[in-house]
Amino acid sequence: MKYAKHIGLLLTAVLVAGIVAGADEEAPTGYTDTPLLPGSKWHVHDGARPHPQVVTPGTFSTDPQPGKPPSDAVILFDGKTLDAWAAEEGGGPAKWKIQDGYMEVQAGAGDIVTKQKFSDYQLHVEFREPTPATGHSQERGNSGVFLAGLYEVQVLDGYNNITYSDGQVSSLYGQSPPLVNAARPPGQWQTYDIIFTTPRFAGGKVSKPGYVTVLLNGVVTQDHTELLGPTVHHALPKWVVHAPDMPVKLQDHHMPVRFRNIWIRPLARTN
Repeated sequence: MKYAKHIGLLLTAVLVAGIVAGADEEAPTGYTDTPLLPGSKWHVHDGARPHPQVVTPGTFSTDPQPGKPPSDAVILFDGKTLDAWAAEEGGGPAKWKIQDGYMEVQAGAGDIVTKQKFSDYQLHVEFREPTPATGHSQERGNSGVFLAGLYEVQVLDGYNNITYSDGQVSSLYGQSPPLVNAARPPGQWQTYDIIFTTPRFAGGKVSKPGYVTVLLNGVVTQDHTELLGPTVHHALPKWVVHAPDMPVKLQDHHMPVRFRNIWIRPLARTN
C-alpha cells in the first residue's frame, strides 16, 4: 500500500509539473521583433518578460453602487450625462451609451476626451469588463485611460488572460508592467486610483520627468513610475512636447467596456 501510495504521489507530481510546463509554454504571448526598451533586456511587448504575480484584491470596492467622491473633486462622470466629455475627433458630442449609471464604449464611436484640461492630479475611474469573457490576450475587454491624452494606463480583462506583461491591465502600455496582477473577474466593478505628474518641457526637451502611480482595486501596481514618452504600439516612445494642461482620454478599442464614477482632484504645484 505504501508503495502504491508513493507511486500515486509521484504520478500526481509529474502531472502537475506537466500542466505547469504547458502553461509556461503558452505564456509568452507577445513579440520578439520589437525594439529593446532603453536600459532593459526586454523588447517592447516582449512575451518572455516575466508576468506579474497574481494577487487577490480586497473586497471594499465590490459594492454594486459607486462610492461618494471627495468634496473637492471635479466630477467627470456621475452616471447621468456626458456633458464633461467630447469626441476626440472633431470635438462634437461624445457618443458612448449611458445606461443604469454607467457609460459603455460604442464600437466605432471613437475615443472621448474631457472638455476641461488638467496637469497634475489624482484620478479615480471605475470600469467593468464584458461578461461572458470573449477573445484572449489584447482582444479581451481592451480600452485605456490616457493621462494628458497621451500616456495610457491599460484597461484590459486581466483575469486568467495571458498577454504580454507591458500590455496587462494597469500597465503603462508598452513601457512598464504592473508590479502585480490585481484584476477582478469580468462582470465585477474594478477601480483605478491614479496619481499623475505631467512631464515638463523646456527648449523642446524634457526638463522634469513625468510620473505615474496606479492602484488597481486598492493594490499598488505602478509605484511612481517614470514615463518614457507617449504611448505607442510595437515601438519605442518618442517625446512630444505638450502643455502641462491636457485632457483625460478614454479609448474606444471596439469592445463594450463600461465606466462609472469618474472624478479628478487637481494637485496644487508650485512649479
